[in-house]
Amino acid sequence: MEPDDLEDALRKAIGGDAAGFVALYRELQPRLFRYAWALVGQDADDVTGEAWLQIARDLPSFFGDLDGFRGWTASITRHRALDLIKARNRRQAEPRGLQVLPELADLTAAGDTAEAAIAALSTAQAVEIIASLPRDQAEAVLLRAVVGLSAEVAGVVLNKRAGAVRVAAHRGLKTLARQIDRVSGGAEDHP
Repeated sequence: MEPDDLEDALRKAIGGDAAGFVALYRELQPRLFRYAWALVGQDADDVTGEAWLQIARDLPSFFGDLDGFRGWTASITRHRALDLIKARNRRQAEPRGLQVLPELADLTAAGDTAEAAIAALSTAQAVEIIASLPRDQAEAVLLRAVVGLSAEVAGVVLNKRAGAVRVAAHRGLKTLARQIDRVSGGAEDHP
């Protein structure tokens, strides 16, 4: 959907329109699921299901634009995931294995690394690889590249400054590039 259509769907959903809510769900659920998958693995369905229940319940009290709504839904999803992790007495989600995505090796080239990630990191494989990073870097990369949040909105979700989110995402992508280069047998090491 176009951003204007989504803004309209958001306004309608806040007013109680079911079709508006469905349009938002269809747009955001795949991204929130990938984010939750990186945090809790196979329990992502449960986490996003609980998140959408809370979103539906609290939507009439939401104030803001579409970017704010995306950040709000990502925050709710993150909190449901962290609640599950605490309940399991786990510190970090376990990745299912490192699979090579050669296009990640070029993400540390000139330009804004986080912006390049938005275009290159949208597959389930990438989410699994990202999940192997330290949590702060993984969440920064996921929120920027998979959920599609700006550094400012991701900062609100993570309770960090936008600059800290940019740095964490950049460091995470550089680490991923080195890992992939090593696994794929590349001779060069990225700085």
